[in-house]
Amino acid sequence: MYELMRFIALALLILAASSSLNLSARPLAEIRSSTTLSLCANPNALPHASDNPDTPGFQVEIARALAKNMGVQLRIDWIVPRMRAATVDCDILLDTIALPEVQGPRFRLSHAYQKSGVALGLRRGEDGIHGFADLKPGQRVGVMTNSVASVLLGKRGLTIVPYAFEDEMVDDLAKGDLQAAACSPAPVAYYRHMHPEAGLSLVHAYDDEPELRWNLAIGMRRADDPLVAAVNQALDQLLADGTIKAIYAKYGVEHRQP
Repeated sequence: MYELMRFIALALLILAASSSLNLSARPLAEIRSSTTLSLCANPNALPHASDNPDTPGFQVEIARALAKNMGVQLRIDWIVPRMRAATVDCDILLDTIALPEVQGPRFRLSHAYQKSGVALGLRRGEDGIHGFADLKPGQRVGVMTNSVASVLLGKRGLTIVPYAFEDEMVDDLAKGDLQAAACSPAPVAYYRHMHPEAGLSLVHAYDDEPELRWNLAIGMRRADDPLVAAVNQALDQLLADGTIKAIYAKYGVEHRQP
């Protein structure tokens, strides 16, 4: 877990350093007064988010349901990459890794709503692989560049192939260029949902790997206590009534309780 925390802490330091702005807090009262809650999202990152109104992605749909529950409208600030959120005046970021010990004091977290981590996508015919321990030297395993998974799997003697984007990794997996892809579960699940004929399989390999396992929450960089409480209340209701599970299912993604 130490290596994971160090990696995430470094990412957060870069995120903070990338902004020269010192934005003041936007409390719940101001959000209610403006009748808008703003989300930072990537316009071309399905299944997470998209500027296509027909397939907006589960982050956008969850944020819309959250805003509706809170009695306000959702505004989306499109950002590429995610680190640009430090320079954009938005209220929330979905799919924030819920490790408060590596967050800054101005960064608040909601209750966790999804269990996640580094999963394994497997190409057709790769039977008998149930976790990272089942991978063999010589097998080509896609990893995200400079990720914790790339470090850990590299130390285990596996042939790792670095990628800048998870969707490209999954595409190569479907083509047969990789035996496995070590990435977040959503891109693999969505590819399987859209292309069942490809025969890909998904293993939640992080279940047995503490350093590659985490929960996801809503990140709020400038929230006061009432806003955090309001977001948590709305989120808990959406979890309890099955709204979040149903939204994930539209994109072929399993909702896994933290």
